[in-house]
Amino acid sequence: MADKPHQNLAVIGHVDHGKSTLVGRLLYETGSVPEHVIEQHRDEAESQGKGGFEFAYVMDNLAEERERGVTIDIAHQEFDTDEYYFTIVDTPGHRDFVKNMITGASQADNAVLVVAADDGVQPQTQEHVFLARTLGIDELIIAINKMDLVDYDENRYREAVDEVKNLLKQVRFSTDDASFIPTSAFEGDNVADTSDNTPWYDDETILEALNSLPEPQPPTDAPLRLPIQDVYTISGIGTVPVGRLETGTMSPGDDVSFQPSDISGEVKTIEMHHEEVDNAGPGDNVGFNVRGVGKDDIRRGDVCGPAEDPPKVAETFQAQIVVMQHPSVITAGYTPVFHAHTAQVACTIESIDQKIDPASGEVDEENPDFVQSGDAAVVTVRPQKPLSIEPSSEIPELGSFAVRDMGQTIAAGKVLNVDQK
Repeated sequence: MADKPHQNLAVIGHVDHGKSTLVGRLLYETGSVPEHVIEQHRDEAESQGKGGFEFAYVMDNLAEERERGVTIDIAHQEFDTDEYYFTIVDTPGHRDFVKNMITGASQADNAVLVVAADDGVQPQTQEHVFLARTLGIDELIIAINKMDLVDYDENRYREAVDEVKNLLKQVRFSTDDASFIPTSAFEGDNVADTSDNTPWYDDETILEALNSLPEPQPPTDAPLRLPIQDVYTISGIGTVPVGRLETGTMSPGDDVSFQPSDISGEVKTIEMHHEEVDNAGPGDNVGFNVRGVGKDDIRRGDVCGPAEDPPKVAETFQAQIVVMQHPSVITAGYTPVFHAHTAQVACTIESIDQKIDPASGEVDEENPDFVQSGDAAVVTVRPQKPLSIEPSSEIPELGSFAVRDMGQTIAAGKVLNVDQK
């Protein structure tokens, strides 16, 4: 399995458009959900009078387990095609999906956008597409889903495709690279097998489209950057920080530095999937032990990097943001919470330097008084406590962030340059 190239796949779109069912169907069709699990869900579904394939149940149960804090076996979110093995990043419907998607907690290589044929483009569809664009996802596979609910009507499919094309144009997504596939995740049409219900469609299925995605190039030549998710104390070993390598590689014997805590030490051991390994690379989730680093020296939100090329710590940084939703206007002095990789830090927008036309990318206005929903801008930001962040042009994985306030994502952005402490 592991000798195939790996892809991180985001499944995006409006909450009720069938993302969970599509994910469950993909896992089932690729043999990634064991038969007994499907059987169990089938019995459960039938006993509740909801017979039919139980993919949504498969996913909903995982979602519930996650809500209850149960560790989910990663295999439930991985599947194999002929060309790749895929990890589905952030189970669809997860509450923090948007935030996680932006902060790189789930750095997706590609995305499947799910749009229900009976409902078309909705505000959440728009938000997710916009984010995918901001986060550098280049290619979209679009599932026009729930075709069974519109009697596999070709006209309704075409209308939905036109709606999505208009949306893609608004956010400067190329429509040439997008595949549009009429599907019913519930019935299985055009997911793994070509459907007799859509004789008017003779192009790829979802699995074929996934197979023909371009191969992502892993960022191994960038310096090590590993945002810390948690820090544990394990008896007999000591302090074990845990996180996902975004860039670079790590081996025992490496001298590393944690920023902004400004603590360094030598990597003793690295563990992955409960086994010691002698090397870890981009995308690997690891626990590791560093000589001389104690439980209280480092914390979630720190970034681990090479001692000779430590992660940057920002005094201020300049960023390009896109305002997705804000009840009024954003002016200089506004201090929301910035979510960047695993860090959450209140940051003050010191100045609004430029207003940008989101469609063309041209400067509309220098030093505007305010920006509001739908605007793009270049801003200067001052973190209220130390924050490690990198320019998006150098290390994109640590250069994007979400801006949250009042329980919602206000804006998404990427770092242009960092003025270090």
